[in-house]
Amino acid sequence: MGKSIAIANQKGGVGKTTTAINLCACLADFGRRTLLVDADPQGNATSGLGIDKDKAPLCVYDGLINWAAAVGIIQPAPEAGLDVMPSAIRLAGAELELAAAPEREFRLKKLLWPVKDNYDYIVIDCPPSLGLLAVNALTAADSVLIPIQCEFYALEGVAQFMNTVNLIREAFNPSLQLEGIIMTMYDGRTNLSAQVEDEVRRHFGAKVYQTIIPRNVRLSEAPSFGRSVLQYDRKSRGAEEYMSFAREVLGNE
Repeated sequence: MGKSIAIANQKGGVGKTTTAINLCACLADFGRRTLLVDADPQGNATSGLGIDKDKAPLCVYDGLINWAAAVGIIQPAPEAGLDVMPSAIRLAGAELELAAAPEREFRLKKLLWPVKDNYDYIVIDCPPSLGLLAVNALTAADSVLIPIQCEFYALEGVAQFMNTVNLIREAFNPSLQLEGIIMTMYDGRTNLSAQVEDEVRRHFGAKVYQTIIPRNVRLSEAPSFGRSVLQYDRKSRGAEEYMSFAREVLGNE
């Protein structure tokens, strides 16, 4: 049965979707059958892998609200071994529609359950909020991976998010674990990035991955071409670091 990892942080702009796309691409490159679930209404993970979110016949919304089967929603990505459950703008309305729905926190878990055996890894890209979509993702996941940007307010809100994770454990998913912390957007030219790294490692210790994702032009360019950085420029530093990160994740198998 596949391992499901929610990539989440209530703070936006921390490299969450970049991490989801490129971790999935690297896991697939290592031969792991991988599914990326785009649970963010912005749909950036969908378009970042070359899938036209405006033309997808079905998306996560249809599974959550209309009980569409996962196998009918999933599409193959250009990357070998990687599938995508796409998002679309109509997913933005799911928060309101789920509010009064039965089993509202468990919809994504029920949607993914029939396909868990088809994959080694299911990675869920969460929206930058703590609404019902994020609750669904954390309820469906075995673990949560938190990207933290190497900037001045790096730890702001993380304590609150960890409280939310604890509440999810108590109410809906007692087996939810902290997969780890990945630091992103590291700039080796500044003292600030080094100071933030030290602070994050003091707070989270062994849960912080050794790999640090740098600021990298190729990482920024790749989504506009609908590719992972691995497919866009395999020799770039961004690709090398995400491959290193994937090795660490695989080390937890």
